[in-house]
Amino acid sequence: MPVVRGKIIEPLYSAEAIAERNRSIAAEIAKGPTKDLLVIAILKGSFIFAADLIRALHDVGLAPEVEFITLSSYGAGTVSQGVRIVKDIDSDVKDRDVLLIDDILESGRTLLFAKQMLYERGARNVSIAVLLDKSVKRKEELEADYVGFECPDYFVVGYGMDVAYAFRELPFVGVVTGDALGES
Repeated sequence: MPVVRGKIIEPLYSAEAIAERNRSIAAEIAKGPTKDLLVIAILKGSFIFAADLIRALHDVGLAPEVEFITLSSYGAGTVSQGVRIVKDIDSDVKDRDVLLIDDILESGRTLLFAKQMLYERGARNVSIAVLLDKSVKRKEELEADYVGFECPDYFVVGYGMDVAYAFRELPFVGVVTGDALGES
């Protein structure tokens, strides 16, 4: 098992499996709709997935424009009560096909907010691509159009996802299983 920052990380999805899945997702996306395609990556966790998927889209012949949005769930304590825009996109989405990219679909609140907002702004079509779908945590009626992997109910790190800003750099998705010194 890899040890990073003194923690044992058990890989769930290897870099090779993720790369292969990104190529498959790109081929699915290329089937459309892709009219005047705008890709919007939701920061911060999706940045590595988005970069790799966008390159895979190029490899299948698509040339989307790329934007970034930062959204934040907010509320009392640890329970999300809503979503707010921290950093908005600059592009006009009117009459465009939009692909939202996020790292993980859990409750669905953030992605549902983003999807509805883009439709309100006049997007022709809004589809969603996520690396991981943790459907056991879903609170909203929302499904991603393109899913890398179904995710068990673990707190995952790597490939852009973090714990207190750590572990984003890992080329795979994994679970912290304990300390390297034998403590769990």
